[in-house]
Amino acid sequence: MNFVVNILIGIVEEGLMYALLAMGMYITYSILDFPDLSVDGTFPLGAVLTGVLILHGVNPWLCLLISFAAGMLAGTLTGLMNVKLKIIPLLCGIIMYTAMLSVNLVIIRTGTNGGAIASFFTKSTIFNSATIIPERIGGFYLRTAIIALILVVLCKVIVDLYLKTKNGLLLRATGDNERYAIMLGKDPGTMKIFGLALGNGFAALAGSVIAQNKGSADQQMGIGMVVLGLASVIIGLSIFKRVKLMKGTTMVILGSLIYKASYQIVLELGLPTEWNNFVKAVIFLIALVIGGDQLNKLIKGLVKRPKKEGENVRAE
Repeated sequence: MNFVVNILIGIVEEGLMYALLAMGMYITYSILDFPDLSVDGTFPLGAVLTGVLILHGVNPWLCLLISFAAGMLAGTLTGLMNVKLKIIPLLCGIIMYTAMLSVNLVIIRTGTNGGAIASFFTKSTIFNSATIIPERIGGFYLRTAIIALILVVLCKVIVDLYLKTKNGLLLRATGDNERYAIMLGKDPGTMKIFGLALGNGFAALAGSVIAQNKGSADQQMGIGMVVLGLASVIIGLSIFKRVKLMKGTTMVILGSLIYKASYQIVLELGLPTEWNNFVKAVIFLIALVIGGDQLNKLIKGLVKRPKKEGENVRAE
């Protein structure tokens, strides 16, 4: 019984942490209709930046904010490439991801004196410094899950409140119908840049949280984050889209938990570790089959081109 409970706790911990990434991709992929592949670079950016900062004595809670800001900066650059240089979304993400490979490597090597991994197991993190939260409840270690839940709920509330504001409604309008945003006298390009900044900020925040949970960070942490994030978004929106009064942020959080549960169930079957990525690919494939309309939306986003002056199509 204890074994099963511990597995469930592990699923909740990781599912909630990756839900931060899913919320970021919900903003870019679902609201903005922008297939942003740069999260494979901004996720490890938050992780390696946090690892280096903690090694140099920076407060771990402050590292969350710094990582979020760094992710927003990277997302802003992705948006500028699309809006100002008229590069299609798919290429913008590839260019930014490629650039982040070097940026992340420079950060980690500079911060660790040439090392490839930033290890800070003995340092203070958000999970071992929050002594106000009990470490164990009922004999089970629940502090990590409680802190992850608090962070996710806080971010969800902030995003939901923002989307209800005038600025948030303009962000929705930009993704749904840019011409409507223009009719309101607003620049859709500015909203698109901000949305990409916000989405990548959450991706970097997720990297920071997961790195602090692991006690180490490296550049390889970003591999497969696009698949994981998109699968969580598609699963959540597909399964819960008919549930009345459920917000999109709640759906993607539950989608992240379902994705992690599915992945954990497969791992418990005893497959060798070299099959892990294959399992992720299969889960993603199943998610795409379940969410057929979501798949069509993704494909359309991948092949969109910039609007030329005078065309009656939505600009990218």
